Amino acid sequence: MDQRIINLFDEYTHKPLTREDFIRKLSKLTGSTAAALAVLPLLEVNYAKAETVPDQDDRLTTAHVTYPIDGGEMKAYIARPKKSVTYGGVVVIHENRGLNPHIEDVTRRVALEGFVAIAPDALSPLGGTPSDPDKARDMFQQLDAAKTISNFAKAFDFLKTQKDCNGKFGCVGFCWGGAMANNLAVQVSELKAAVPFYGRQPEVNDVPKIKAALQLHYAGMDERINAGISAYEEALKKANINYQLFIYEGAQHAFHNDTAPTRYNEAAAKLAWSRTIAFFNEKLR
Repeated sequence: MDQRIINLFDEYTHKPLTREDFIRKLSKLTGSTAAALAVLPLLEVNYAKAETVPDQDDRLTTAHVTYPIDGGEMKAYIARPKKSVTYGGVVVIHENRGLNPHIEDVTRRVALEGFVAIAPDALSPLGGTPSDPDKARDMFQQLDAAKTISNFAKAFDFLKTQKDCNGKFGCVGFCWGGAMANNLAVQVSELKAAVPFYGRQPEVNDVPKIKAALQLHYAGMDERINAGISAYEEALKKANINYQLFIYEGAQHAFHNDTAPTRYNEAAAKLAWSRTIAFFNEKLR
């Protein structure tokens, strides 16, 4: 697909570009409104394909839970192996469309690898993730950044109350969630492993606060996010932070999201995921 179309969709996904403006610009690139509407299903996520691990998988226990935050409660989805032993705890952090079927499936994938996995809903203070992804994107503009980081950090306090959690914590986040994973690495000193996928980097002045080991995944075609890699890596080296950095050439932003047909890159996704699980196995057992 024309890279200009993918870049436009990335702009629509991450900036306050209305759907009407997006369709108008897409029509110009494709030549007509009819052509734009034909291309649209190739760009937008399809949650009908979200379930790779069934919610009722007999190897897992899953539930929708809440945990306390300042002034309220946080909604979350949790998945864990049924076998009664202790496991590392992993916070799974969604993109800027909220807690959706795809992220719940990713949470089950983490649990199947032998971890207690919890996916908080960032939009909980606003009532939770709506079914309309465009509405969800707009709601992110209403969140208080500092409070949202605190709300995610409190997921680790919740994991401490779980008898099958061994007290070793990691996180993995995608896009908006990748930025949150970087921020949690700065803010949560108990974090042992953070894995941001194509996430915005933290302020370089905050990098020395990081105690966790990092595994950073970037898409080769993701110019917007990749612009911050150099300064981040320089700060990590200067602060002697334990990190790994991988760039997947030819891959688009959101390459791990298998409900996004045009941007999903199976080879890159599988390689990055295998590296993520190996990293968690090393740091959280």
